[in-house]
Amino acid sequence: MLSVKDVQKSFDRFLAVKNANLEVERGEIVAVIGPNGAGKSTLFGLIAGRLAPDKGRIIFKGKDIGGLASYLICRRGLSMSFQIVNVFNRLTVFENVQVSVLSRLRRAFDLITPSKRVAVEETREILKSVGLSNVENRASGSLSHGERKVLEIAIALGANPELLILDEPTAGMAPDETASTIKLLEYLNSDLGLTILFCEHDIELVFSFANRVMVMRQGVSIVQGTPQEVKDNEQVREAYLGGS
Repeated sequence: MLSVKDVQKSFDRFLAVKNANLEVERGEIVAVIGPNGAGKSTLFGLIAGRLAPDKGRIIFKGKDIGGLASYLICRRGLSMSFQIVNVFNRLTVFENVQVSVLSRLRRAFDLITPSKRVAVEETREILKSVGLSNVENRASGSLSHGERKVLEIAIALGANPELLILDEPTAGMAPDETASTIKLLEYLNSDLGLTILFCEHDIELVFSFANRVMVMRQGVSIVQGTPQEVKDNEQVREAYLGGS
């Protein structure tokens, strides 16, 4: 579904990502790990169209999307949820997701016009799927951190993606919120058929959840394989896990 080939990106002569490679098969859960500053978020920004690569190719469903605007990539079936929560605080939970659905349908959102009554059932189905139906009428700014992170996933689902990219989906969450979010992502993958690509600092969580793992260090992709293959890789143990 997704193939990143020798991608490079620099900022003011600083090479943030260099010759990065990544493969994601349809239906997989793939994690990208690495120390702070390894280039994970930059790589995700390149894939999602927030940044344009200096060189290399990003192939999504057989077509090169490198350098395309993020909204065009989203329309092709790739949505991203960010490390820093990005929701409309003054809108309700329901309205936040409805905005996303209406955007996909290319309908303007206006609280006065009939567009507010469009996609009501689809919005409610998304909220039900992520467990936010009971707070749909609350202002998004009043939610807990964990609820806001889940809401952002719901907003991403409003674009009806085939590939969902998550940048630190459990960052700042309490243990029970983390467990609940992982169950949600497992449900989205197994029951709704979403392919998931995410980065995460909790290595134990990654190895218990992901089908395959790619390791980055200083902008370079070191290795990609199953969790066990990554654990057993000597280069990874020395560069990231600190050896045995």
